[in-house]
Amino acid sequence: MTRTGFDYALDELNNDLLRMGSIVEKQIHQCIEALVKQDEKLAEQIIENDDLVDKLEREIENKCIKLIAKEQPLAIDLRTIISTTKLVTDLERIADYAVDIAKITIRLKNETYIKELIDIPKMGDVVKEMIRKALDAHVAGDVEGAYAACKMDDEVDALYRNIFSELVGLMQKGQNNFNQITQLLFVSKHLERVGDHITNVCEWTIYLVTGEQKDLND
Repeated sequence: MTRTGFDYALDELNNDLLRMGSIVEKQIHQCIEALVKQDEKLAEQIIENDDLVDKLEREIENKCIKLIAKEQPLAIDLRTIISTTKLVTDLERIADYAVDIAKITIRLKNETYIKELIDIPKMGDVVKEMIRKALDAHVAGDVEGAYAACKMDDEVDALYRNIFSELVGLMQKGQNNFNQITQLLFVSKHLERVGDHITNVCEWTIYLVTGEQKDLND
């Protein structure tokens, strides 16, 4: 493969990564929409679409393996391929959390919510924006953009703490729908974990550009 061909292959990897990221971002948006609207049909669609995410992960990983085997890349080219394999793993895990939330939506489809869902949709909006910014930063090789996306995880954590405190408070006040409260706690925890995985994406962007491995999940 000529250098031009190799550059084209790397561009294709970035395009595949952005495509996968766009699908995952949509999965997060839709799983929260389904939860709020108690839309069973949309929840089932999210579960079905997870196969597409898994397929993309395998395709991208296979392309990375072939590039390493054929080209034996060095320096930033090798870091690009390695970071891509790591990123798709995090994106696939985020999609799994969207599926988990969709399954909770189906479990709660016939229940009246104990309160209006406010902070959970806010968490969803923040992590969705984090995904977009983190992937844009990665493709652009933008370290400052990666740190900025990572910083948004503080807001996710703050919202998680608020939701946890509020739901536990409802339990303590004698709210007897423990199953629903527990399920909503799971939703908030899943979104909190999504924020952690996006932070991982930011770490790999920093590694791509600088060669340094950072731990930003403090």
